[in-house]
Amino acid sequence: MAKARTHYECTACGAQYPKWNGRCTNCGAWNTIEEALPEMTVTARGSGGTGNARRAADLSAQIRELAEIGTNEDIRYDTGMTELNRVLGGGLVKGSVVLLGGEPGIGKSTLLLQICQHLGEEHSVLYVSGEESARQIKLRAERLGVNTESLYLLTGNDAESVCDTIMQSEPDVVIIDSIQTMHINGLSSGSGSVPQVRECTTLFMQTAKAKEIPIFLVGHVTKEGAIAGPKVMEHIVDAVLIFEGDRYQSIRLLRAVKNRFGSTNEIGVFEMRDTGLSQVENPSAMLLDGRPVGVSGTCVCCMMEGSRPILAEIQALCAKSTLSAPRRTATGFDYNRVYILLAVLEKRYGLFFGALDVYLNIVGGFRLDEPAGDLAVALALYSAMMDKPIGETVIAFGEIGLGGELRSVSNAAQRIQEAERLGFTLCILPKQTLRSLQTNRYTIRLAGVSNLREAFKVLEQQ
Repeated sequence: MAKARTHYECTACGAQYPKWNGRCTNCGAWNTIEEALPEMTVTARGSGGTGNARRAADLSAQIRELAEIGTNEDIRYDTGMTELNRVLGGGLVKGSVVLLGGEPGIGKSTLLLQICQHLGEEHSVLYVSGEESARQIKLRAERLGVNTESLYLLTGNDAESVCDTIMQSEPDVVIIDSIQTMHINGLSSGSGSVPQVRECTTLFMQTAKAKEIPIFLVGHVTKEGAIAGPKVMEHIVDAVLIFEGDRYQSIRLLRAVKNRFGSTNEIGVFEMRDTGLSQVENPSAMLLDGRPVGVSGTCVCCMMEGSRPILAEIQALCAKSTLSAPRRTATGFDYNRVYILLAVLEKRYGLFFGALDVYLNIVGGFRLDEPAGDLAVALALYSAMMDKPIGETVIAFGEIGLGGELRSVSNAAQRIQEAERLGFTLCILPKQTLRSLQTNRYTIRLAGVSNLREAFKVLEQQ
């Protein structure tokens, strides 16, 4: 019988060692060497071998031409939530492994238990919990209104036993909550360690591909906000979804960091209520609800999250500083980009912020990453500096160059249509973008400007 051999691997670079070391000699990282899954010694079959080794299987019979593989059959499951379907690329793909990460208490288990109600109407769902008992899950299901008869519960931590159960029962959908609680008996390290998480993920991936059963894996995050476990775990799965949001606020955002079957630019918006998570199909109206009237330093921008236009309110505040180095704070916007816009406003237009503390905030917990938000941020800073309110029906978007000029942005038609639908009457945008639009299609007033000075004049004439 072959003898099991334990080895150690560096989680940073993958270098292998026969025994544990405190420092990896390959990459120089400290405390990154962990125990790996024992390997079986295999002896070559032949004149010099013992004859006990298993010969490699011939897989030539499984080779198929690309044209022979059909895609007409239904390969996606409808989860019952359009927001989740959008992030997944249209639905849950058969045989896929989806990793859902987020902070504790953010709503990961709630979201997956809610979709079981819709999936259970036509499919069988196996919910494997390593953290809660079956009675606890039953109480939470009653609170969420989940009463489908096709939902089956399994409590356990042995990954190999769970995979054997999946292979025998063959459910349509499997949910593992969570991957950090699963373990393989062949590894001496505890549950949640790097080797355990990596090998358990690989085991579930092989099971999903063998039976074409989609599997959801719930993963916790570290203090730095990354999914706990090795980075290679994200390479094993087909999709990585991140559930974001402040646990003390009701808004939750679902983003796709990786998706082999769809775009990674789409987001899903949810609201946490007493009865569970509810979908927010019109996030723009929700984000703009309760906007202050007649207050300086606020401007609305339309940002694109994949194919969805979302209107977000940008707030800026300038106050006299008592510090030798004035404070600069940005929430939801690139901190370095704020410095660039402040430098353009000071150099090109004589607005000096050197003695002022500057605070910038994107309302609603959204993050404005695209350059199209530069114009709205600059107008909010100008409004806060001059203490001149911007009209509540004014929207602006455009990229700002270092010379103060405005550059064109993409998806302008979708942005304008969303602003027009919500009742905005004036849209300030780059002049180059305006030339490519059919202006007679819109009832909203379109003001094309080539630089910030022209944008300031439009505000004064509103």
